[in-house]
Amino acid sequence: MSNTPETYDVVIAGAGPVGLFLACELCLANLSVLVLEQGSDPYSPLKQLPFGMRGLSAPTIESFDRRGLLDELTERQRAKEQSSTGQSAAHWMHQQRRPGGHFAGIQFFHDNIDISKWAYRLADSTPVTLASSMEEIEAVLEKRATAMGAEIRRGAGVEGFEQSEEALTIRAGGETFHGRWLVGCDGGRSTVRKAGGFDFVGTDPEFTGYSVEVDMADAEKLTSGRHYTPTGMYTYQKPGTIAMVDFDGGRFHRTQPITREHVQAVLRHVSGTDVTVSSLHIATTWTDRAYQATTYRRGRVLLAGDAAHIHSPLGGQGLNLGLGDAINLGWKLAATIRGDAPDGLLDSYTSERHPLGAQILDWSRAQVALMRPSRSTRALAAIIRDLIETRDGATYFAERVWGVSIRYELGGEHPLVGRSVPDFKLADGRRTGELLREGSGLLLNFASDASLEALAHRWNGRIAYVAGDVEDRLGLSAVLVRPDGIVAWATESIPDEAEIAEVAARWFGEI
Repeated sequence: MSNTPETYDVVIAGAGPVGLFLACELCLANLSVLVLEQGSDPYSPLKQLPFGMRGLSAPTIESFDRRGLLDELTERQRAKEQSSTGQSAAHWMHQQRRPGGHFAGIQFFHDNIDISKWAYRLADSTPVTLASSMEEIEAVLEKRATAMGAEIRRGAGVEGFEQSEEALTIRAGGETFHGRWLVGCDGGRSTVRKAGGFDFVGTDPEFTGYSVEVDMADAEKLTSGRHYTPTGMYTYQKPGTIAMVDFDGGRFHRTQPITREHVQAVLRHVSGTDVTVSSLHIATTWTDRAYQATTYRRGRVLLAGDAAHIHSPLGGQGLNLGLGDAINLGWKLAATIRGDAPDGLLDSYTSERHPLGAQILDWSRAQVALMRPSRSTRALAAIIRDLIETRDGATYFAERVWGVSIRYELGGEHPLVGRSVPDFKLADGRRTGELLREGSGLLLNFASDASLEALAHRWNGRIAYVAGDVEDRLGLSAVLVRPDGIVAWATESIPDEAEIAEVAARWFGEI
């Protein structure tokens, strides 16, 4: 792979986590990748604050593990916590009432969750949740992408492009670049989406949200924690980290500079106090605007992450949704570029990810409905609070928030098809996650039938073959796994070679 190709295989707009993870996926297939980023400096003070922390869901954690990124991420985060506090901040994980997440601020707890209902999740699998900062996530992904050969240019945001049937000409940072494909990972105001003519539809905002770091002359007037009031909501974490929501129709979001005086006025309004903000250090706004592109592909242009779908950050699922886009798209685009993709493979990116994006947007809208400052909403919230405290309720919300119930509609008779492959452990200690590190498909044969090995080899390295028993096979005899860790085929009986070959051709092409 040339370091400076005349035409890159893929140009990615945006060097956030989604763009960087996609770059890693494409480089895994030995493609030439250029990442164009508008910002000149990856550092942002917002990434350092408590609201810069992100809760990674089970699919994200599994994806990072399957690419060998998880250990470095957890070690970096642990070292950062210890350097700032003198001890690991993960001590809360040993508390009896360890929170597992929330819905519109209403928490559910680990001790209430019935994990036995998730039949295909092994007890010693990767964690279902993990907290990490945006700073650490991006650092780990950029390090990997660069090491694998991706070129990252900062201060060069995409300004426009033209596409033909074979390639694109892209203008960015006063220069012109050429690529066979362009992927917009450039955020909610995506230039790629707008220039590409994608339809972007949804619901307009009800509120302006604020994330600020302030000094207050009389901080004792605020109580730590999350508070719903007759005029909005605020969350306060000492000494001066505040998130607040003002149901103003989103009219202050990015319409004018955020001043100390304005932050003080909004804080007084939503808190019902006369607290005084003496200085404003950091401030950003956000809304509950929920929009989604009607398709994620137009010609040689694709969208991923916030460029494809935006919603409020309530519940912290936006990052996970975008990273899921990246691992779903990467291997499909790589196969298309190599020329061994079956018909319709790249179109399955939209057909699989669009419905999931729509679900997350509705999940966000439901939380907004539970936050509105009205007596009826507070009455409904009280009912949800009672339900979420039950075992079935906590399990339901955990399943949705942690992403353990995600399943693509791929057809197939076995209920595991379309789900994330369990993290089976072989007798030699290897796990499924480790077996997927090279980015190929995987045929697991627990019965060690030699004929299946010959079948897998017919795909010339696109499907790795591993035979042997595992600690807990969950009743299965063989499993075919896509490069993104999704089960394409599974059986509990004697494997049917013709059936496996048919499914393999659907995902890995004809031979």
